[in-house]
Amino acid sequence: MDNKLKAANELIDFIYESPNSYHAVSSIKKILLENGFSELQDDDRWQIERGGRYFAVKNGSAITAFVAGLGDVSEKGFRMIGAHTDSPGFRIKPSPEINAEGAYVKLNTEVYGGPILNTWMDRPLAAAGRVTVESGDVMKPEVMLVNFRKPILVIPNLAIHMNRNINTGIELNRQKDVLPLMATISENLESGSCFIKALAEELDVPEKKILDFDLFLYEYEKGCVTGIRDEFISSGRLDDLLMVHAGVMALVESGESDSTKVLVCFDNEEVGNTTKQGADSALLATVLERITLSMGIGREDYFRALSRSFMISCDLGHALHPNYAEKCDPVNKPVINRGPIIKISANQSYTTDAVSGAVFEGICRKAGIPVQKFVNRSDERGGSTIGPVTASLLNIKTVDVGTAVLAMHSIRELAGIDDYLHTIKAFAEYYKI
Repeated sequence: MDNKLKAANELIDFIYESPNSYHAVSSIKKILLENGFSELQDDDRWQIERGGRYFAVKNGSAITAFVAGLGDVSEKGFRMIGAHTDSPGFRIKPSPEINAEGAYVKLNTEVYGGPILNTWMDRPLAAAGRVTVESGDVMKPEVMLVNFRKPILVIPNLAIHMNRNINTGIELNRQKDVLPLMATISENLESGSCFIKALAEELDVPEKKILDFDLFLYEYEKGCVTGIRDEFISSGRLDDLLMVHAGVMALVESGESDSTKVLVCFDNEEVGNTTKQGADSALLATVLERITLSMGIGREDYFRALSRSFMISCDLGHALHPNYAEKCDPVNKPVINRGPIIKISANQSYTTDAVSGAVFEGICRKAGIPVQKFVNRSDERGGSTIGPVTASLLNIKTVDVGTAVLAMHSIRELAGIDDYLHTIKAFAEYYKI
């Protein structure tokens, strides 16, 4: 296996081990610990040494990792990369079981973010997330990660014989049409406790000790390399775990430098960022200020450090679609495997301006990789990123970048291997500055 395929399969493995934001953070922690990073706790006094490698976790679903600079942070600032750990999909509701006509057990779910719903139909699905269990301390329940590593659910389509208009376009109702089938009801299985019983067995804890859970569905089938020349990656959750993994790889492989290098992976970008672990919170600002305080630098110098800092907000962008070329801007048409994209928006849904865009373009040139630019069609609203909220909270120069993909928010998205490798190379070059 050549190096490109090896790297692509490492990304695919990382994504498969990260079916939700909680498992994503667990996967990131494993990589960081293997590469000499130490964990900092929110309620401890931070003792940071110059050149040291550290990370801090928030809510089990967001993580900030950094390499403390050798220089004065107020003079050298922070070199930051930001991404997010969550992806669109389905979250399991409390009291999740629904008895369907006394024949089947369905799972009651709600949509998380903006998935392409019909791509979830008729696929074997698994479930994973975190569960809280009684611990003896009411303020600190035990938190356990769980992953049903087998296909336990499916959302069946209605047969075309009963829905003759299905190929002309059918709107799926989120409460009725996309509830997954879990089991049939028999003498040995009554609805009402089937799922909680299975959950208790998976965790090896008594049912009565389970207090609550944050559980999500995911496609059981693993991603793969595809294309006649093995040039594409087909996988769920490329948005935004491709960028998360690229950022982690660049950070752990980077050496010491005068500036402090930071990777922040927020949660809840797909639902608006407004959580304690989201980009529209004090999470990053708090970590950055604690770094400066631990280095014996006051609040005035903290603000000086921010003025000398830069943020790369990285999220996936849209590639030219072979069947829908008219959906692109007439002249700005990014193509898969032709380099990272700089994302630009007049209405500021992306943070890029002429200065921050030039910085990233210069980084790509220095790294010897191609770069593209993306702008939405003027009559298309487009999406948003962590960039605008992060830039406004910290008042720092920020650029929005990504890689061009197809089928964004599908259960299986399509990206390019070369773009993934180019992104790591660009991030590594950035961290040298």
